Amino acid sequence: MAESPVQNGAELVTNQTTGQQAESDLASLVFDMSQQVQMGMENMLKLVNEIDQSSVGIKEEIEKSKDYAMEKKRVLEEEKEQFQKAAYTILDMLSNRG
Repeated sequence: MAESPVQNGAELVTNQTTGQQAESDLASLVFDMSQQVQMGMENMLKLVNEIDQSSVGIKEEIEKSKDYAMEKKRVLEEEKEQFQKAAYTILDMLSNRG
C-alpha cells in the first residue's frame, strides 16, 4: 500500500519540527555550557589576580625580612668587633701586668 501524499507531508512536517526542536535544544545546551565556561574562566581570572596581589605582598614581606636580617647581621658584626677589641684590650692589660 502506498502512503498518501498528505501523510508523507505530515510526517515531513513532524520530522522537521522534531529536528528543529532538537537543534534548538542543542543550541540552548551549547549556549548554557559556554556561559558556564565563561563564568568559570572569569572566576579563575579573579583568583589569579588575588594570587598575584597576595604574592606581591608576600614578596614585599620577604624583602623587608631580608633587609631586617641584613641590618641585624651588621649590628651583630659591629658588636662582635667591639667585644673582640675589649677582650684584646683586657688580655693586653693582663699580659703587661705580669
